Amino acid sequence: MYQIRQINLKSLFLIVVISLQALFCKGQTGSPGSTEITEWQYGKNGAVSITYDDASRNQFRRALPVMQRLKIPATFFVITGPIKGSKYQGKFIGRPVEDIIKESAGVPTNDQNFLERCSAAGYLGYKGTISFHTKAGGLYDSGRKEKAFKMMDSLYAKARNGDFQKGYEPCPEYKDAIGSSWDDFRKYGARGYEIASHSVTHATMPGMDEANIRYELEKSKEEVLNQMGPKYTFSAEVPYGYENERVMQIAYKIYPALRNRMPEPWLKEIDRASRKTPGPTDKDYIQWQRGGTTKTSLPLMKSWVDTAASRKDTWLVLVFHGVDSLGYEALNHTLLDEYFQYIVSKENSLWVATFGDVTKYMREREHAEIKNIEKSGKITIILSHSLDENMYDLPLTLKTYVPSAWKQVKVKQGKQNINVAVKKDGKGSYIIYQANPDKNPITLAGA
Repeated sequence: MYQIRQINLKSLFLIVVISLQALFCKGQTGSPGSTEITEWQYGKNGAVSITYDDASRNQFRRALPVMQRLKIPATFFVITGPIKGSKYQGKFIGRPVEDIIKESAGVPTNDQNFLERCSAAGYLGYKGTISFHTKAGGLYDSGRKEKAFKMMDSLYAKARNGDFQKGYEPCPEYKDAIGSSWDDFRKYGARGYEIASHSVTHATMPGMDEANIRYELEKSKEEVLNQMGPKYTFSAEVPYGYENERVMQIAYKIYPALRNRMPEPWLKEIDRASRKTPGPTDKDYIQWQRGGTTKTSLPLMKSWVDTAASRKDTWLVLVFHGVDSLGYEALNHTLLDEYFQYIVSKENSLWVATFGDVTKYMREREHAEIKNIEKSGKITIILSHSLDENMYDLPLTLKTYVPSAWKQVKVKQGKQNINVAVKKDGKGSYIIYQANPDKNPITLAGA
């Protein structure tokens, strides 16, 4: 006969705890169940985003096929006005331009009227005026106000004297984008490319008043929303890469992510004009923007990739414009082909993703919370973040330490059920896997 022995609940609890500790902790310096979100997707060392400005035709005719062949994503910041099928075109928001022209005869340009005059400059009813808008806006942004005022005075004097041919003429970037359609962009989006906003007309926003800045940014966003859907309204680039504080404060309220600048306390930004390279920082991430131009050597461009691959905190954001003689600082597509092949060769170290996806990953990671539960020889993980789930829905990469006896781990979340091989580092045995925040609990079990 079997002898039944009594044991009190306190003793039973201690036995269970000791058994679980033996199961989860034996031979481990990394506590089983301890989980972290890797700095970059798939546990890579760094990230790279390939971005294009303006949507000039050869970006899609010559550069896109190269990226499709190499299976790498990119973000296209599109001037929406010239795209076939667009509803919103450039316009001036304000009083009649005839009144502004007439007033300019007796009132010189000054701080009180410059933004209005510069905003209206391209819409005076004459060709050749948009270049005055572009140059004056740049001068104003750089603090050379008197030169900007004189340029406006010169423009309006010429308009009053009839020195221009009647009509409307957009900027060169706008002209180079003519030829694509929203049907084309929907196809590119379906292949994983990010179509994002670059304003309606490629306007120089530091020289514009708020009503006209809002028109350029809001109507471009509305166009993308109507043509592509809400997924593509996340990212934007204010033309010319301006970081003007007044413009940024308006743009932040319209788009979740700007390539110009993002006010994240955990992100250090190095813009295209800076000669700095990533170095020591107390920030979690570095966004390092580099612009490939006709004067940039291929070895230098490759060195940017090497830097991102060798660090743990760097997001290399590459900025391109023209391709094959069409557009600003146009690069040959064969050079881009070689460069993109070099990026692909570093795929073990670099996560290549769209501008929007990298932004979402970083923000989700910075706002995430992880809870671990160890029970019955299994590890359960609850992953969540405090962001809008409809907008921030990118999977995160988790690194979880597991018992040393586990050689394979069955990872289950909802209907997803996969086996993951166990790896080892100086802390112990671990697995790396993908998980969706704010969905179902994640359970890990030895397989």
